[in-house]
Amino acid sequence: MNKRNMAALAASIAMSFSFASCSSSSVGQANISDTTTAETTSATEASSAKTTTSATEKATESTPAATAVKGNIYDCKGNLLASTAEDGKRRIYADAYAVSFANILTTMSDGYDTAFEDILTTPADGNMGKSIQLTLDGDIQNQIYSYMESNNIVGAAVVLRTDGSIMAQVNYPSYDPRTIDDQKYDEELAWGENGNKAFSNYEPGSCFKIMSEVIADKHGVYSLHDDGTWDFGNDHPIVNWDHETNKASYPMERSLSSAFINSSNIFFAKAFDTIGEEAVLSDLQTIFHFGKDDAYDIHCDFGDLSNNIEIEDIDDLRRSAFGQSKVLTCPIFLAALGREAVFGDMVTPFVLKATVDPADGRTKTGDGSKAYDVIASIPVECRDNLLNGMSGVASDVGVYANGNYNFYAKTGTAEGWRGDYLYITGCAKNNNGTGSETYDNYDNYGETGSYVLVMEVQNPQAHGFEFASQSAGLYSGILNIVAGN
Repeated sequence: MNKRNMAALAASIAMSFSFASCSSSSVGQANISDTTTAETTSATEASSAKTTTSATEKATESTPAATAVKGNIYDCKGNLLASTAEDGKRRIYADAYAVSFANILTTMSDGYDTAFEDILTTPADGNMGKSIQLTLDGDIQNQIYSYMESNNIVGAAVVLRTDGSIMAQVNYPSYDPRTIDDQKYDEELAWGENGNKAFSNYEPGSCFKIMSEVIADKHGVYSLHDDGTWDFGNDHPIVNWDHETNKASYPMERSLSSAFINSSNIFFAKAFDTIGEEAVLSDLQTIFHFGKDDAYDIHCDFGDLSNNIEIEDIDDLRRSAFGQSKVLTCPIFLAALGREAVFGDMVTPFVLKATVDPADGRTKTGDGSKAYDVIASIPVECRDNLLNGMSGVASDVGVYANGNYNFYAKTGTAEGWRGDYLYITGCAKNNNGTGSETYDNYDNYGETGSYVLVMEVQNPQAHGFEFASQSAGLYSGILNIVAGN
């Protein structure tokens, strides 16, 4: 069974137990037997990453018969991340970056060392393969990892530049690859506790409302009745996160702007109900490149982003509007979505900056992946309302980017089979730039460049958090590292 089908199986078993995004508790949370839980977790942990065909399988299919010793891997500043030992077999991971990069770089974790094996083993100089430079900044990667470690943030942080390049992709906890003798692919290291959470599927919660807001705007849904709870008589009502704490404000006639800023599940559930399944799925596909079918995979240089949405009944349609039911995506996609929300276009995320001289990680010998590869766009007439809403959310949660930035955000609390996950998808938009600048290197990126930052917290209980907005202080700390504040 391929990874998409296994993820869909896990979703079909487990998603039915997911309810209100941004609510204070798991309403009607079902008790699953130990056996079912183990089976679901096993299928999910083994396959919730995004590749429909694994990077390992692709490398095996495409590696030339005659291969060279693997070339070096450098970060965007030319810092060495990985090389090959003198015996020509074992990979050596640089001491300074080994731990923070382990779950996205190593063969054990099905990382870039595997994804780019075809290039790395293509002869370039004698028996040595080509060397590559990544778009990731090793120093920023280390700083974010240390911050997450010191603050016990189990989860992921993804930083995307406006050209689509990934600046940081941090997963905590990680492991030390230098202590592992057998450097073959390891399922547990790839997708277990120390795996790549930034590339793993889960419900996105109310971050999905970035898409729902645009779809409602496109179809002219600007006002709906909101009682705070929507009961269908099936013991699983849809509720707003503040339906208990803010009872005095209900019922109300809710505007689209209020629904987005205050994260009303009822409004967007009713909006999707009004718009209908066919139109909703079509808009998700065409405006956001979001769909279940292979045709809507996003083909990144490191693997495919394969989102999931399944509408089997009207309840699925309604709950999909706030990122629950059978909706799955990952932090890397949310970063691409955040970029589209602020600048209007979604671009393909990438990490391969160039092929380089093996002795100098900044001397380019060949092109990398395409920057500004536009794959979807928000209708021009729907952009301002979304931006105003995201500005309002940023103000409400109290996150600011110091200096010459405007900050835009959406929070999301996802309830799923592994517990609550908290998300903040935000963008520090640089007022000195247009979002379309090109960069030979990223040395002076901060002068004009903007940053999209997605934080996923998988252990909110350890911090006493119920809602994503409560994690804003943790998010601000990472934003300060990225934007240099």
